[in-house]
Amino acid sequence: QVQLVESGGGLVQTGGSLRLSCAASGRTFSSYAMGWFRQAPGKEREFVAAISSSGGRTYYADSVKGRFTISRDNAKNTVYLQMNSLKAEDTAVYYCAADSYFRVVRGTCDYWGQGTQVTVSS
Repeated sequence: QVQLVESGGGLVQTGGSLRLSCAASGRTFSSYAMGWFRQAPGKEREFVAAISSSGGRTYYADSVKGRFTISRDNAKNTVYLQMNSLKAEDTAVYYCAADSYFRVVRGTCDYWGQGTQVTVSS
């Protein structure tokens, strides 16, 4: 079992940057693929980025490709989402999740964090 806690959200101006972190409990973190998702008010949750258990494979939603970077540090049981060139439409609650790579990309993960708010103001 994995417990996930996100941090790093906040208020940032358009064009700014934020780095989200997701700390995982448990000794099996390195066996899980990890992903970031987001949900804006009135919208469904959407996939943002995924990273394989080793960190060797990543995958991004088209809407964030070239602006966001997912990474992980298995020694620290932490996954990160570096967000650059932020836009107002990036405003959402951001969640991290853990499961197999296939299930992370599909968004059908068993383990989810509680979310962290990101607000981008113009």
